[in-house]
Amino acid sequence: MFNILKIRVILATVIAAISTFGAFDKSAAADNGREWRFKVYLNDREIGYHSFQLADAGEEQRITSEARFKVKVLFFNAYRYEHVNTEQWEGNCLERIEAATDVNGDAFSVLGAQRGDSFEVSTAEGSDSLPGCVKTFAYWNPEFLGASRLLNSQTGEYIDVQVVLVSEAETLSVKGQPVQATRYRLLADELEIDLWYSTDREWLALESKLEKGRKLRYELI
Repeated sequence: MFNILKIRVILATVIAAISTFGAFDKSAAADNGREWRFKVYLNDREIGYHSFQLADAGEEQRITSEARFKVKVLFFNAYRYEHVNTEQWEGNCLERIEAATDVNGDAFSVLGAQRGDSFEVSTAEGSDSLPGCVKTFAYWNPEFLGASRLLNSQTGEYIDVQVVLVSEAETLSVKGQPVQATRYRLLADELEIDLWYSTDREWLALESKLEKGRKLRYELI
């Protein structure tokens, strides 16, 4: 059996979801929308999907997505994960977040908003005040790679991270076509997540090592 706690943390860092923040001008964003949809694999077994939609209105951006995973062992559901989350950004700084997660029936929620010079975060366990420009694990925006701490959208924890450049010249198969890509590796606690971006900085893929040689993999569709 794979380590449920570890895969849970990895999946929780992959953001997104379904909600609205009234101040955001959806009509202005409509002409600048972008979308990513990934099949998710545990080794070679497809276990679900993760979809992202970006509404872009100049300096204001809203990212919404939905993740659903199910792992079966024999005929039983050994693991079920559902995560929805909405984030509103001003430039490269998070302005608001509203996230809800269900992991095998255990519910988590995170609410946060910029208040003056601090970012206020609330979870079922309590609240916290974070300084400066806060970022989440915003894989869709490669600017997040320069951060030294990131907000976990499932738990509300503010995590120390390190990002290293692995290769600037890899060829990745995307939708059946070879694409030149740059690979980065994100390290945080026990996490090791590889991320690929195209030459024009589009997010292409994600892969993370699990125990016993297993891999969690995102394939763009």
